[in-house]
Amino acid sequence: MAETGVPAGLAVDPADPRPPYEQLRQAVLRGREDGTLPAGTRLPPVRRLAEALGLAANTVAKAYRELESAGVIETRGRLGSFVRAGDRGEELAVEAARRYAETVAGLGVPSARALELVAAQLRRSG
Repeated sequence: MAETGVPAGLAVDPADPRPPYEQLRQAVLRGREDGTLPAGTRLPPVRRLAEALGLAANTVAKAYRELESAGVIETRGRLGSFVRAGDRGEELAVEAARRYAETVAGLGVPSARALELVAAQLRRSG
């Protein structure tokens, strides 16, 4: 978590045309997908996150409610809200993708070329 107690990536952009609750909802989904918010991550309480992001508590609460309804997060009473595990296969794929990205970056392979290599292998696999 950052100094503010807010995990990296949880932010809203006032210039973004999407409502703030939707931006926050998407940020949590992205974090779960890319591994920056792995399963078990405790999210900040609604009021603390709202204050840190300059939002109304109801805005953060709406995002949390929608995420909980979708099964992305779970609230454990006074313990708080936590990111739930996604599909195990997908979680393993995210971890493999993270390792691959680190490896190709270390080798100096440009991102576009690294993606081409993955796409070619996926076509071969099937």
